[in-house]
Amino acid sequence: MNTIIEQSFSVPFKYSVCFSEDIFSLKNTVFVDLLEKERRPKVLFVIDDGVTEAHPNLVAQLKSYGNAHSKFFSTACDPIIVVGGEACKNDEAVYKKIVEATHLYGIDRHSYIAVIGGGAVIDMVGFAAAISHRGIRLIRIPTTVLSQNDSAVGVKNSVNLFGKKNYLGTFTPPYAVLNDFKFLKTLDDRDWRSGISEAIKVALIKDLSFFTWIEDHSSALATRDMNPMQELIIRCAQMHLDHISGKDPFEFGSSRPLDFGHWAAHKLEHLSDFRIRHGEAVAIGIALDSTYSYLKGWISEADLTRIIAVFKTLGFELFVPELGGENLIKGLQEFQEHLGGQLTIMLLTALGKGEEVHEMDHELIHQSVDLLKSFNQKENLVNS
Repeated sequence: MNTIIEQSFSVPFKYSVCFSEDIFSLKNTVFVDLLEKERRPKVLFVIDDGVTEAHPNLVAQLKSYGNAHSKFFSTACDPIIVVGGEACKNDEAVYKKIVEATHLYGIDRHSYIAVIGGGAVIDMVGFAAAISHRGIRLIRIPTTVLSQNDSAVGVKNSVNLFGKKNYLGTFTPPYAVLNDFKFLKTLDDRDWRSGISEAIKVALIKDLSFFTWIEDHSSALATRDMNPMQELIIRCAQMHLDHISGKDPFEFGSSRPLDFGHWAAHKLEHLSDFRIRHGEAVAIGIALDSTYSYLKGWISEADLTRIIAVFKTLGFELFVPELGGENLIKGLQEFQEHLGGQLTIMLLTALGKGEEVHEMDHELIHQSVDLLKSFNQKENLVNS
């Protein structure tokens, strides 16, 4: 006799993505207003060491903020400072340090972990929060363009393992996201630029008007005009949230359209030992898949020229030696393994319109690399 009992239920998720400036000034209550203040919960702060270097008064400011609002929350301990960038995701000791802190300082499911940093640190701390007590509430405070407009507004957390990006991870929505534009002012030019590639990504596959807007404002963005950057971040974040709510937020299928350009990007990061930053790798990956789309006859030469021109105006390098050889092709297999199921790659059929394919012509990939290399050589000749 076989007995089958079926269970079915749904759990709604809701979280706020806030945009502000100088959130830890004593007069700004956006952070404390998010908390369940009647419980006077504990908050464990974790900070990217790159942020503390750029903002040496931040720790003291957090202490002052905590003292000013002490009747609403308590800080569990001094902020924990962790290494930033992919290094924090490559070393298991880093996330285990956060897990250990939840044990040492009594951080439970009624407490909060507030992480301040770039996308890699937010990924890592989110993973530690998700596996501690089966989920501690996480407040993300992203400090880079890329994390404010893309990674921190989503539901994914991860660390790297076996030389593969995001091999360990969870789908766990944050409790809230606080985007503080003040942090962007101290970014170096590479980090300022890198996050724009994620906005170009979502514009190219979903919204021609947004791509045209980026095209029109590319010079202002390149010269670090804060007004268009704020608009870009808010608009891009909204598009990511709309996608997450409307499709497959926990990625049970193999379709991941927001990973346009990412199969090559993830491999390039590892091949370069993370010399190439994520947003820079995404720019190269988008350029590669756009060139592939052109060689397939799906977009015109004029379309491809517009895409390349926007990236160049913004200051991106679109060819690196790691694009050569067969190692890049291995990224396709690794991407498929990461997705599960069949290979699914997003390409372009027009500016603002993406279409998924389930196989890639390896020879055409190599031709796309060669064409990108020729674009780069012509650019170098013009500038020499």
